[in-house]
Amino acid sequence: MGLSGKKILIAISGGIAAYKIHFLIRDFVKKGAEIQVVMTPDAENFVTKLSISTLSKNPVYSDFYGDNGTWNSHVEMALWADVLVVAPCTASTLAKMVHGICDNLLIATYMSAKCPVFIAPAMDLDMYAHPSTKKNLELAESYGHTVIPAESGELASGLVGQGRMAEPETIAKTIEEFFKADQNETLKGKTVLITAGPTYEAIDPVRFIGNHSSGKMGFSLAEEAAARGADVILISGPSAQKTGHKNIRLYNVTSAKEMLDKVFEFYDQTDIGIASAAVADYAPKEVAKEKIKKSDDHLTIELVKNPDILKTMGEKKTRQFLVGFALETQNEEENAKAKLEKKNLDMIVLNSLRDEGAGFKNDTNKIKIFTRTEKKEFDLKSKEDVAKDILDFIESQLLK
Repeated sequence: MGLSGKKILIAISGGIAAYKIHFLIRDFVKKGAEIQVVMTPDAENFVTKLSISTLSKNPVYSDFYGDNGTWNSHVEMALWADVLVVAPCTASTLAKMVHGICDNLLIATYMSAKCPVFIAPAMDLDMYAHPSTKKNLELAESYGHTVIPAESGELASGLVGQGRMAEPETIAKTIEEFFKADQNETLKGKTVLITAGPTYEAIDPVRFIGNHSSGKMGFSLAEEAAARGADVILISGPSAQKTGHKNIRLYNVTSAKEMLDKVFEFYDQTDIGIASAAVADYAPKEVAKEKIKKSDDHLTIELVKNPDILKTMGEKKTRQFLVGFALETQNEEENAKAKLEKKNLDMIVLNSLRDEGAGFKNDTNKIKIFTRTEKKEFDLKSKEDVAKDILDFIESQLLK
């Protein structure tokens, strides 16, 4: 789909970098976008309405009133646009935008816009580095606008430094990536709860019962769900994995009981639950307050069964689409199908320790997916690609 049919409003202010806009407009039009252009009166000192309108295939406006006295509606242009790109954005235009100094058609159009705004600043290096410009760029970003940073190079003044407007290719790529991300947000509006990693069950202050889970699969699922626009609640046992995605809320826990409590803190608001954590089945009945000293040749620790988090999620399921994982070493498919039924799951992901490259700690995984009526097998892939396969399958089930 790309830029085809997208409505892009370009706002040109009066800077020498305006000559580059011809290349940007031509690129957008070739990719199927619809273009309208508004200019400041000063911009006409650098580019002509004739050249811009020829490339954009639309009239170009710089005044509130046309030659025949008609009103050029800044409101209509602003509401028409899918995005507004201010390029080049001079220091003066930037200041007017963020402080609401509405003295030309470009600013009036900007102040009427409801769409995302992209700003490509262009000015001399001292102006770009000035505290007032820095503050105004920060203000623009605080309004939710995207600033496409100026680049370094030779400037019109003859000086060399940062201040050159980003190249048309860079601006075009930024806009394309924005639309691509928007088109890929197939889980936007959904809350996805994911458990990841192992749980550690304390024996004493320095020892625990655990397993070799790294959390890589759960974190990969969280990153992929977030990339698709979901609000992700990631509840992880001890893991070295990191995430910084703005759509992911990470909660760190240690034991199975802590994970259970955290899961049901958010379960009611969950649309999709993915239980990829390797939760310890048992925990010591009593935890020693002090480190257990080595004495006899044998040490007996009484274990008690941990709460079954996934089974409890299945029992309390209302509208949630619930996904479990099964790591098996024998009778893999039979055990996975039994777990699917017993725990009231909508789908289960099976991986076998018999498959080379699958299971704990690896960067790869090989899975089979089961529902009550379907089975699908996948080749060995990176855990990032496995996460894509799992979420693609979930989405296909939600559409049924």
